[in-house]
Amino acid sequence: MEPARIGLIGLGTMGAALALNIAEKGHRIAVWNRTAQVTRDFHAAAGALADRILPTDSLPALVAAIAPPRAIILMVPAGPVVDSQIAALRPLLAPDDLIIDAGNANFHDTERRSAEAQAKGQAFLGMGVSGGEEGARHGPSIMGGGPRAAWDRVAPVLETIAARHDGTPCATWMGPGGAGHFVKTVHNGIEYADMQMIAEAYGLMRDGLGLTSAQIAPVFAGWNAGPLKSYLIEISAAVAAATDPETGAAMLDVIVDAAGQKGTGRWTAIEAQHLAAPIPVIEAAVSARNVSARRAERAQGQAEFGAGPQPLDLPLADLEGALIAGKILCYAQGFTMLAAASESFGWGVPLPECAKVWRAGCIIRSAMLDDMARALAETPDRNLILAPAFAALLHQHHGALRRVVAAAALHGHALPALSAGLAWFDAMRTARGTANMIQGQRDFFGAHGFDRLDGKPVHHGPWGDHG
Repeated sequence: MEPARIGLIGLGTMGAALALNIAEKGHRIAVWNRTAQVTRDFHAAAGALADRILPTDSLPALVAAIAPPRAIILMVPAGPVVDSQIAALRPLLAPDDLIIDAGNANFHDTERRSAEAQAKGQAFLGMGVSGGEEGARHGPSIMGGGPRAAWDRVAPVLETIAARHDGTPCATWMGPGGAGHFVKTVHNGIEYADMQMIAEAYGLMRDGLGLTSAQIAPVFAGWNAGPLKSYLIEISAAVAAATDPETGAAMLDVIVDAAGQKGTGRWTAIEAQHLAAPIPVIEAAVSARNVSARRAERAQGQAEFGAGPQPLDLPLADLEGALIAGKILCYAQGFTMLAAASESFGWGVPLPECAKVWRAGCIIRSAMLDDMARALAETPDRNLILAPAFAALLHQHHGALRRVVAAAALHGHALPALSAGLAWFDAMRTARGTANMIQGQRDFFGAHGFDRLDGKPVHHGPWGDHG
């Protein structure tokens, strides 16, 4: 039997979808799952693609079914399971065989696994894959990290299965070690923030303007025809328009208001603190999910302090403008964090390529990413809010963001992400801030010293030993 070109371990939702995508693009693929029946069922259900799929019942059989030098994709749960799978697989492989972790790994784990593989003369890639089940099946966004030679070896396969934007595959090498998984982590942080801001706009329409879900759906659909055109706005319109098949009520009206999370947004917030990279919109979105889980406490709070958000009067154009401004501010923070990590870890992450690889296939794909890619290519070290195209949009829409946040605050509507974006924007457009007071306080109680505006060498205040 003709050997497979690539292998895959783990036939859960994402692994099965990715395997079918690989087979559909003309590549023979060998697959293995810890539960043998899952492998058999997957192959039986593959239909016309079954001839390109080689089901195997053991790890040795999987390895034997792949043409050397082998490449094997791991689609197993992140964490210790990945380490166990690598440990079981490595003794069966030749030194030049390649293991690719395509799960949602913490980039620190990927850095460690890359170093361990390099020390043993073995090849390892950490690969971020975005787009959910639909993306994995029909074309995800792929962010690779590890040795460039290893990436180049499998790129011909990965580029054929990736999403495409104007014919360009959304699959790119982001740098060595954990770079690919880090880029995917920041992608997910931006995803958290984008979703939260959309939810905040939905809440203002529902609780402030008194619109029903059926009335909100065409608003989102209209926004999707303008600067906000994106996958998340598109599906928000679809979600708002849907009805519950059991009750006939609006689907949104029967969904519990507690958001789940798998941890990648939290990782983004944690790493931002280590890097001293301010990402307040993403951090607010992560906190908002945590708050959403506290349903009983929120009910007690409403009973104690009032009837919750009150009606308000806002033009829908202001809501759209606030989302446009918020989106720019969020992405600007994300790219600043990527630049900080790239410098800190010596990755050389190509920021324009990050924007390009997110243009299709992934959850945060958006019409704005074309202009972002161009702006980052022109001046990679310039904050995105200062790029002419986005500065113009902020000039046009930051007033709407300000009006929306102010009206929401006066009427009891929680806008954690949009409010954080506005505060960051105002801080970033203030040449003389207020941290001089903080430095004075620090010197007063801890003799930490400070820099003077006039450059003189006196670095302590006249308060003496009052700490």
